[in-house]
Amino acid sequence: MSTQERKTETIPEWKREEVGQITDFVERYESIGVVAITGIPSQQLQDMRRDLHGTAELRVSRNTLLERALDEASEGLDDLTGYVSGQVGLIGTNENPFGLYQQLEASKTSAPIKAGEVAPNDIVIPEGDTGVDPGPFVGELQSVGANARIDGGSIKVMEDSTVLDAGEEVSTDLSNVLVELGIEPKEVGLDLRGVFAEGVLFEPEDLELDIDEYRADIETAAAFGRNLAVNAGFPTAQTLPAQISKATGEAKSLSLQGAVENPDVMPDLISKADGQVRALVANIDDEEALPEELQDVEAPAETEAEAEAEAEDEQSDDQPDDTEEADVDEDADADDDDDEDGGDALGAMFG
Repeated sequence: MSTQERKTETIPEWKREEVGQITDFVERYESIGVVAITGIPSQQLQDMRRDLHGTAELRVSRNTLLERALDEASEGLDDLTGYVSGQVGLIGTNENPFGLYQQLEASKTSAPIKAGEVAPNDIVIPEGDTGVDPGPFVGELQSVGANARIDGGSIKVMEDSTVLDAGEEVSTDLSNVLVELGIEPKEVGLDLRGVFAEGVLFEPEDLELDIDEYRADIETAAAFGRNLAVNAGFPTAQTLPAQISKATGEAKSLSLQGAVENPDVMPDLISKADGQVRALVANIDDEEALPEELQDVEAPAETEAEAEAEAEDEQSDDQPDDTEEADVDEDADADDDDDEDGGDALGAMFG
């Protein structure tokens, strides 16, 4: 007979029943956790139970009975016994551990801190009007380290004042001052110490996620994956619209380059041809050499770079030597001949 069996036989009947009920409780849920309930008033604990209804269930019992039930439950749950100390309870849920942790954190509420308790964080009395009429309270504020004085018919704190550092014990005087000011420096709620789910033991630091950052990482990964699928030509419901759009654009570009006559690209082909004609017309100086329908066609707008280049050419032409002048004249004659030939050719082209 094992030690465990001997212990079970010697405990009272009500304890065996309690252990059995706790064992049934932990076997009923996919995720089981240990939560600290230290310092939570009875009424607030009942409110928390009610808020958890529908998503999670809290079970409180003696620590020895909780440990025995965890030992007797499914394999792995006995790892939770290391978290059973002080005032604790078991929490069961079919939600994932991350959702459970977020829910418990969101359910925490602020509460007053009592004398003798340890400050969970720095306690600060903020700058501003306390709303308290002039009187002895100003001295109480000053005694706990707040920069306070009477101003304009009331007691005011002149600057944010740190009156206690995290980890230090709260005095009676400070507790009374905080109550008077309505400052509740601690959070009250179910602190998740550990949770066992799907064969894995999680601690709070494993479950604490920056949801916004996590969502942004997923969105970035999804965008990279979608981009890779589009470029690799891998069709999915998410990438097909982009792939079809990309293929359409590439087909249209190919049709334009190859001058393929197609109803979908004809407007662009006409626009392209129009631009080419305008550019050609702009290079012909003799307007009379052009067909009548092209004589009023405007040249493409001159770009800034072309304007600067033209200005530089004009400046360099201000002081030409004799040789350059002769060359320019010869080039001008040659250009005139070319223009006449070009005009005749264009005229022949357009009738």
